[in-house]
Amino acid sequence: MKHILLFILFFTAMSVSAQAEFNSKFKAIPAPKFSAKPKKTPIPEVKDPQAQTSDIPSIKTPNVFENTTITPKSKFQIGEEKSKFTMSTETDFANPGDRYVAKMEKDLDKALKDAGLREGRGTLVKRNISLGDFKTKSEYFIVKFRDFGAIDGDLVKVSSNDAVIRDRILLDASFQQVKIDLKPGFNKLDFEALNIGTLGGNTAEIQVYDDKGALVTNDYWDNLAAGFKASIVVTKE
Repeated sequence: MKHILLFILFFTAMSVSAQAEFNSKFKAIPAPKFSAKPKKTPIPEVKDPQAQTSDIPSIKTPNVFENTTITPKSKFQIGEEKSKFTMSTETDFANPGDRYVAKMEKDLDKALKDAGLREGRGTLVKRNISLGDFKTKSEYFIVKFRDFGAIDGDLVKVSSNDAVIRDRILLDASFQQVKIDLKPGFNKLDFEALNIGTLGGNTAEIQVYDDKGALVTNDYWDNLAAGFKASIVVTKE
């Protein structure tokens, strides 16, 4: 027991002695001294954007038309200008539609001939033709004729029940009329082509009226050959 206490005392004395020796030898390192103060970073100055743009000189777009050596082109022109040389005999004052007139007249002439409204050197009708059958109480008919095509000398003979009413009528552009008395019962009115005109077959427009002036029929024949007839059958009641 005494030995343990002596050991503790000895150990304590040694610790105190070592600490005192360590404190006597240890020297603290002083903090470094700075002779100059640290520099402060300057805050950048913010400039007005409008002020910056006002300092920039304005840029003027050059006008190419101010240069007299440059000839301005039309805004509608695309590509290079074509040569104005032409072999055409048309002038600047000619009507562009004139070139189509001849073709239109040719087409119209063909259409009129096809419809039987103009004469032409087509196929002649070599047969008798009927213009209709009618019933009436009228005492007579007024029959009017004219050449609906070109006036080329067409001649017509008018008969009723084989009795000649007019032996020769020269068809013109204006209507010519013939009065035909009707017998009770059957009446056959014949209009015979005596010739063909200089421009084609015999052509005629025919209008028939009763004794009251009412139109009975309006018809025509076209390209009828000489010697053939167009006929109307009338039954008088």
